[in-house]
Amino acid sequence: MKLTICELSYLNELITSCVNTITCMSLFKNQVTNEELKSLLETHFPIHVEDYNRKVEFVKDVDSATGKLNVPQLNTSIFAENVDVTKTAEPVTVNTNVTKLTDREIALSYFLTLKRAGKEYAIASMEVTNPNLRRFLKDAYTMSCNHSYEVYEWMAKNNYYPIVVTTAEQTGTIASIYNTIPLN
Repeated sequence: MKLTICELSYLNELITSCVNTITCMSLFKNQVTNEELKSLLETHFPIHVEDYNRKVEFVKDVDSATGKLNVPQLNTSIFAENVDVTKTAEPVTVNTNVTKLTDREIALSYFLTLKRAGKEYAIASMEVTNPNLRRFLKDAYTMSCNHSYEVYEWMAKNNYYPIVVTTAEQTGTIASIYNTIPLN
């Protein structure tokens, strides 16, 4: 089975995205000072390399590419235990003369990269026809979701990302609009 032009185009864009992610993560691992964030980066890094390698395999020989990706389980223990939702996020000062990234800048850059990649994986997975490639892209989407949640938790725990909890009145207003549909 050959790749369609659409599949090849998506793979090219996703491979380029991986090059950027892996390059940035290499820099981040060398500049990060927080041990917990460093551990996240070091744990995630080989999975991003594996993700890159699987995509390259699809481009080089689609028939022998299995597209099997080691999808990490979602770890949500950080958020439940350590985030005080009554605190507001620390103000941001944009650094226009960067020589070394802060841990906050590293986490935010990585988080936004994961969110963008997740969107790209979701869209591509809906449009490819190769079943192995579709399965792989869905797994890569899940990987991005799980990694981004862990980084999100770290940022929230360190008051680097705002968490605003709705009031009962706000939730009630929306909830009052909708009713469930009974199943027959």
